[in-house]
Amino acid sequence: MLPPSSSVRLLVPSIAGLVVALLLAGCGISTGERAVGSDADPSALRTAPPLADVEPLEDVRAWDGEAVVAADDAIDPVAEAPEQHLPVTLTDAQGTEVRVEDASRVLALDVHGTLARTVAELGLADVLVGRDVSTQVAGLDDLPLVTQDGHDLVAEAILELDPTLVVTDTSLGPWDVVLQVRDAGIPVVVLEPERTLENVGGLVHGVAEALGVPEEGAALAERTRREIDAVTAEVARVAPADEGERLRMVFLYVRGQSGVYYMFGEGSGADSLIDAIGGYDVAEEIGWNGMKPLTDEGLVAAQPDLVLMMSGGLESAGGVDGLLERLPALAETPAGRHRRFVAMDDAAVLGFGPATASVLEALTVAAYAPGELS
Repeated sequence: MLPPSSSVRLLVPSIAGLVVALLLAGCGISTGERAVGSDADPSALRTAPPLADVEPLEDVRAWDGEAVVAADDAIDPVAEAPEQHLPVTLTDAQGTEVRVEDASRVLALDVHGTLARTVAELGLADVLVGRDVSTQVAGLDDLPLVTQDGHDLVAEAILELDPTLVVTDTSLGPWDVVLQVRDAGIPVVVLEPERTLENVGGLVHGVAEALGVPEEGAALAERTRREIDAVTAEVARVAPADEGERLRMVFLYVRGQSGVYYMFGEGSGADSLIDAIGGYDVAEEIGWNGMKPLTDEGLVAAQPDLVLMMSGGLESAGGVDGLLERLPALAETPAGRHRRFVAMDDAAVLGFGPATASVLEALTVAAYAPGELS
């Protein structure tokens, strides 16, 4: 179990800030001689069977194609309408002391939709009164939006919902809106914006503490860790044990309509994701830190076997064909020549919340047993 904390620390704000600035497909796979989904809609989502039920390719590089995969986003609350033990006074990630007396009308807002999902997984979906654009999971997707033009918070939309508590991080802006909400007398708890495999439990505890359900937070953190550990054990079974045999992976962030092409490196969260699915993180090898604009030199040095992406980014570039046309250097890499691209919904792939195990499972099946996707 991950231990609860009475205060939440703010980590790597520079990386988180860049995530905020940045965050504003194909499925035809052939494995050896067997074609899978060659007539499928290139933007169609694929689903993955349980990782325990699949056998990896003998040669993990013996496939060509691309896949847009979906994680299981079904909400599974650890409790049903748990009793909230309030008031509670806590210190948030920015060192602000916040007293929460009422959490009956809550907004949980971040760029990944992770915070709202966590509230729902704690058994408190009914207290949510609005959502950000990234909160699209069934059961929450009909809540009124408080963001516009992508991920911009709208003060009027927030205040109209009369929330008694706002839980957020620094991944949404403008920050003046958050300050305006706080000045209106609404308690605002700011959690750390970093999303990695290591701080999933801490994020759950932070949300649970603010809502007055610490026991349910402990239960959800423990369950999430147990699920992640189970998937990680299966990853170790299917991924090559020899580091030299692992798929060389990079994570590209793309917004084709805006001409934005970034490669995510160490400390971005993508490195944690690649390690978790048994890939070889090329960014570490070439010293690519944080999130930096993609260069031909970086691609040539990386020589990835497989590219991970957000599905919205892949679509914005015109799919794999459009991306390779825009980035000729990528077309000359093993990933480009074999069209090995695996994409997942923008809000899910780097969210690192209660659905983390499902994300890891789907990506791992796509990387090592793509023929099992349906």
